[in-house]
Amino acid sequence: MLGASLLMFATVAAGQKPPLLPENDVAALANELSGETAKRNLEGIARFHRQRGSRGFHEAAELVAERLRAYGLSDVAILQFPADGKIFYGTQRSRPAWDADFGELREVSARRVSSRKWLGPFPVGYYDGVAIEQKVLASFGNEPVVLAEDSESAEVTADLVNVGAGTRESDYAGKDVKGKIVLVSAQPGAVQDLAVGSFGAVGIVSYAQNQKTAWWGEDENLIRWGHLETFSANKTFAFMVSLKTARGLRERLARGERIQLHAVVKAGQHPGNYEVVTATIPGADAKLKEEEIAFSCHLDHQRPGANDNASGCVTILEVARTLQKLISEGKLARPARTIRFVFPPEIEGTLALLNGQSRFSQPSHSVNPDGSETIRFLDFIFLGPELAKRIKAVIHMDMVGGGPETKAVFHVTRGPMSLPSFVHDVAWAFAEFVNEESYKFSATGEAKYPMVAPEGGKEPLRAEYSAYTMGSDHDVYQDSSFGIPAIYLNDWPDRYIHTNFDTAANIDPTKLKRAAFIGAASGYFLSREIAYDVKEARNAQAIAGSLRHAETQRRADQTSDEEAERLFRTEGKYNRRTEDSYVDFVHGAVAVQVERNLNAPRFLPMQKNLPPEPIARGDGRVKFKRRSEPKGPLAVFGYDYFAEHAKAAGVAPPELLGYGGLWGGREEYVYEVLNFANGKRNAQEIRDAVSPEYGPVPLQMVVEYLRALEKIGIVEEVK
Repeated sequence: MLGASLLMFATVAAGQKPPLLPENDVAALANELSGETAKRNLEGIARFHRQRGSRGFHEAAELVAERLRAYGLSDVAILQFPADGKIFYGTQRSRPAWDADFGELREVSARRVSSRKWLGPFPVGYYDGVAIEQKVLASFGNEPVVLAEDSESAEVTADLVNVGAGTRESDYAGKDVKGKIVLVSAQPGAVQDLAVGSFGAVGIVSYAQNQKTAWWGEDENLIRWGHLETFSANKTFAFMVSLKTARGLRERLARGERIQLHAVVKAGQHPGNYEVVTATIPGADAKLKEEEIAFSCHLDHQRPGANDNASGCVTILEVARTLQKLISEGKLARPARTIRFVFPPEIEGTLALLNGQSRFSQPSHSVNPDGSETIRFLDFIFLGPELAKRIKAVIHMDMVGGGPETKAVFHVTRGPMSLPSFVHDVAWAFAEFVNEESYKFSATGEAKYPMVAPEGGKEPLRAEYSAYTMGSDHDVYQDSSFGIPAIYLNDWPDRYIHTNFDTAANIDPTKLKRAAFIGAASGYFLSREIAYDVKEARNAQAIAGSLRHAETQRRADQTSDEEAERLFRTEGKYNRRTEDSYVDFVHGAVAVQVERNLNAPRFLPMQKNLPPEPIARGDGRVKFKRRSEPKGPLAVFGYDYFAEHAKAAGVAPPELLGYGGLWGGREEYVYEVLNFANGKRNAQEIRDAVSPEYGPVPLQMVVEYLRALEKIGIVEEVK
């Protein structure tokens, strides 16, 4: 029966007109959006080494701001939020800016010579009967990715010692690393306290591999982005090398060869600013223009960082250009709500944006009696908490341009179950439309909306409607502190992510155009006065709901009858709240239309005829409520709020931190347990809410974590 329902929905979708928006609006967007324009902007951004607070980031921010001004957007500004390692933005301890001027790692070798003749220019030189040869192993000037973020200035010549992973004390057993450089397979930040702090090493060379996918370790020439711990007391430097280079070094060391390295680094942390580029398309409705639909990305990354995440930034930049142009030309009506575009450093910049305040200037133009123009700059104060209250929904893009070489699958990722929203179903409606049209074009050569860029590919999109996963700024918006539903468009897997091969050559203009369409259509729909779109919205919810229901059925077969009941019960609640979220969203709409929506029949299954919910007992009866401050997730970027405060309070790491469920988990478990702690649910209900998401979890594990949160002042028990 379920299969027949899914087939029906698929058949209807295939033959339908475009969803949610009038076809004229869809045609205008499809015709104007340009994958080529987006890729040209990407090639510009990918030139910069865009680490937080750095000169490279500022140059990229200036480029984006210049484009936004050229496209005619309003309120273009580069907001600045101080970052000095002491200031907090919610749960994010600001990380000092980091800049690098120089970094080079050379192998030094010497051989005795019998004559004093000139042996040639550097890197071969002569000194007192010895020929000195130097081979460059890593150069920041050539490939900035080779110098690990947060490296400090140094100039040392030292022997290289292989310590394997370097993350355990046993890795150093019987090895003298004091005053030497260690070769490790782990990330530099994972070894610096042991290698440098405990055993006295003076530097690190890492060949840490990329995220584990089917292509992990396959390309020995990849150099992975590396980072040291921002707040470690054991300051040092680290260079990243390829697996091929590391294998050669390991083999030589294993044969007993002595390898001497000369490292020169000019880099370091310093007080600076998080910079966030922002601009708007003002809304037209007198009341609704105070509400905002935000487009988000993250501008920071090592050079080139093309898919991650120049692709997301240039795609929302292309959405900004397209919407502004079509609105100015009268081809699209001005939206009721304001549309905002933000380009921050990942996660930490978004937390600064929503928690902090910034002073900025805007030009004011006036015409003089003689016809000349005077430009004055007026100062304004930007208040992050006020913005957080205005944002109704976010379209976040992080990696949306991967072509066939990246092996990427495009995901429309829905939000966490703690935040049911019809917003995610809106995005899927447009993604499914692009799936159908792009497949039709690929298979037959004909489609009304092929969404193909002239310089791009012609293969179908095949987007997936995926369950919530963490890893980008959508985590911040959808955290219970803010409760802002976020559409998350993203590629995964990507075999070149975080490496020197994440280049513009791998980015497909067709993919950029399609991601831009899904985002632009979703954002424009949400920015309109949508009270009259009840039927269309309910159809979108029904189609997306059928996919969620199929997933519930599959999961129910993998667990006990008792847990299966919880799965279906949770799905029913989620569907109900998803539908109700539509009513909340259109609160400013015409009353009669809202009334029609309230009385409309429910399209989604409510899972009736289930046994009553079990009564909580013992520790399961205790209710917990999250405190109003600090705002944000607890594991953020380069800083772990929970770990630092738990250590200070003498709280042992709760078991839930490392727990993996049937369908995912670990960081998602703790994220969602905190999100569900709203003062109305008891611990048993929190456990029963998070288990259908990632797999059954013991109640005591949830209680232990909530008690730990209570001890560090994040939640309080509700008596």
